[in-house]
Amino acid sequence: MSCTILKKKKIAEKIVKMHIKKKRFVLCLLLLVIFMGCEPERDRSFFNGGQNMREGNQLCDIIGCTHVNGRYYLTEKDYLNEGADQILLIGSRVIKLWFYGKRHEHPENVYSFNSEWPKIESLVQGAQLSYFKTLFDKPFTTYILVLTSLGRADDYWRDGITEADMRDEQRQFYELTRYLLSTYSGTGKTFIFQHWEGDWMVRGHTNVNIDPTESSLKNMIKWLNARQDGVTRARDDVPHNNVNVYNAAEVNRVVMSMNEGRPNMVNKVLPFTHLDLVSYSAWDAAVDQWKDPNVFRKALSFIAKNMPDNKAFGDKNVYLGEFGWPENLYGRENLVTALSQAVNTALDFGCPYIVYWQLYCNELVDTNTPLPVKDNKDVRGFWLLRPDGSKSVAWDYFNDLLKE
Repeated sequence: MSCTILKKKKIAEKIVKMHIKKKRFVLCLLLLVIFMGCEPERDRSFFNGGQNMREGNQLCDIIGCTHVNGRYYLTEKDYLNEGADQILLIGSRVIKLWFYGKRHEHPENVYSFNSEWPKIESLVQGAQLSYFKTLFDKPFTTYILVLTSLGRADDYWRDGITEADMRDEQRQFYELTRYLLSTYSGTGKTFIFQHWEGDWMVRGHTNVNIDPTESSLKNMIKWLNARQDGVTRARDDVPHNNVNVYNAAEVNRVVMSMNEGRPNMVNKVLPFTHLDLVSYSAWDAAVDQWKDPNVFRKALSFIAKNMPDNKAFGDKNVYLGEFGWPENLYGRENLVTALSQAVNTALDFGCPYIVYWQLYCNELVDTNTPLPVKDNKDVRGFWLLRPDGSKSVAWDYFNDLLKE
């Protein structure tokens, strides 16, 4: 029996002791650890900064959490770094956040508590703000930044994108990549750029019954490739070591394309790009279909089949960019089962990152509720930490998994 299996068996025993009073969750947690520890040894490849790690990354460099637009805060720190510190306390070194991304969700709007955000003229200037500099100096290994170019709506390209637009996209992504590679060379950090859920962006709405137009899909291809070209050119131009910047798209309607052949990003955009990575916001598989983990597994394979391979990440350059469980809406009974199935499936597939939604809940039950909310019942329950400061079941699950 290998040292890895022995170690994981000891973890299982410890988790049972820790959760002896939490009988409804013990079985799920124990099955998760046994599943991970007792499967036959094989060549499983995970990635750290684009390097194929045959012996596997630590889970703390794979499993992360999103921090954006929570409706409450728990300390007097600036809100961006308050959340970052909480994620580090859970045991993760992977954080997903909004840099300058989805319309109306720039930092001054989504990290406003205990903060004063100045206006910026460039993405590089944003990265140089004290809030982000403090964040980037923390001991995270990977920062996933939701990001679109400045000076235009995030989905402007849907109705048309010009050569000048594409040159400017490339320029802005080149400049930010160049800055990060130069500034953080030697630190071991990885920065990943991505946009918000692309299947909604390409439609301009969230009605799944209306397919995106052919022209909007073609325009998205041009937009994504221009962003990638800026990142790739900077990587080629800038001397750097032990630091990485990658670019990703995010898909969020995969099951309908997989089962029905409906046109979406996964089958009509990804095959025509040369992106480093793709993020899967997997609500349609990992959450909506949580009772059947085979749906999520097949969806990951379907994405990988349509996604061109990448030198750094190989033929499975797909990460789980978003999944969660609204505790107040769905209850706690099946929470650990749903989360562990998603995590196990993504790990077994070889996803380089697995990112939970999210740290503090961002969805109000009543949009007229004054902020910051104080009552746990005022939000839907997408959380690791509740408004009253208590730790959720999801927090316990991830903390146990990461710390052990």
